[in-house]
Amino acid sequence: MVNANQLKKGSTIVLDGELYSVVEKQHVKPGKGGAFVSTKVKKLSDGTIINKTLRAQEKIEIAFIEKKKMQYLYHKSDIYYFMHLDTYEQKPVNEEKVRNIKGFLKSSIELTVYFYQDKIVDFELPIFVELKVIKTQPAVRGNTVQSGNKPAMLETGIEVQVPLFISRGDIVKIDTRTFEYVERM
Repeated sequence: MVNANQLKKGSTIVLDGELYSVVEKQHVKPGKGGAFVSTKVKKLSDGTIINKTLRAQEKIEIAFIEKKKMQYLYHKSDIYYFMHLDTYEQKPVNEEKVRNIKGFLKSSIELTVYFYQDKIVDFELPIFVELKVIKTQPAVRGNTVQSGNKPAMLETGIEVQVPLFISRGDIVKIDTRTFEYVERM
């Protein structure tokens, strides 16, 4: 437990039984009355961001989050399977937990998985992933990097905008933070 005024950006805390990550924190000392901490926190379970005002001396529980390197193996119906790289222990995860990242889950991809009390609370993908284009309009002779974009369906099922010269079967590098095309491999 720490006082609210000791919180730092990036801390993971427990409020009302839910896990939150501190996105912004500002200590406010008004001319009249007690000091307080104005925070912006992100709920880890669904990603919603809320503003929360806390008294400066209010006790806040800091959550101990454990990071583990894991590898995505496969999915069967709505269960996704991940393997711990050191112990080879497999962890099944419901599709609801991976809904924000499943478009980048390719067999054997390594990612960081965050645990709280032995339960998965969040995932961190590599910044870039390489995926195969399975469907797009054919490339036309003369199309260059500068001439525009077209939609392309990738092997994991996500659709991204790619340059006109990209064709079916090409491997493209995608930024997982922005869902944007980076380069052809």
